[in-house]
Amino acid sequence: QVQLVESGGGSVQAGGSLRLSCVASRVVFYMAWFRQTPGKEREGVAFFDLYGTTDYEDSVKGRFTISRDNAKTTLYLQMNNLKPEDTAMYYCAALGVWRPPSTLLQSLAYEYWGQGTQVTVSS
Repeated sequence: QVQLVESGGGSVQAGGSLRLSCVASRVVFYMAWFRQTPGKEREGVAFFDLYGTTDYEDSVKGRFTISRDNAKTTLYLQMNNLKPEDTAMYYCAALGVWRPPSTLLQSLAYEYWGQGTQVTVSS
């Protein structure tokens, strides 16, 4: 089992920045950020594996940066130039087994989930 605890959400105006954090109870090979708004499916935002491989959903490329600390148990998401459409509940996810790279922004790939942290961007 892996416990994940997110923090760092909040309310900002468009163009602002937020940094999300997710602390895992142990090292896990894949960690990722997802987001969800009411009535919509959970959407992959970015993932980071232990080799340092990352990928991003197209709408956040160039604005969001995913990273992990040296101990590999804390995942970050630096979000810059936030837009109202980034408003969502953001979830941290983790996975300890290999999955094809093409699946790593799909929620079904992940085993463990945090409780989420709300991000609200006003125009």
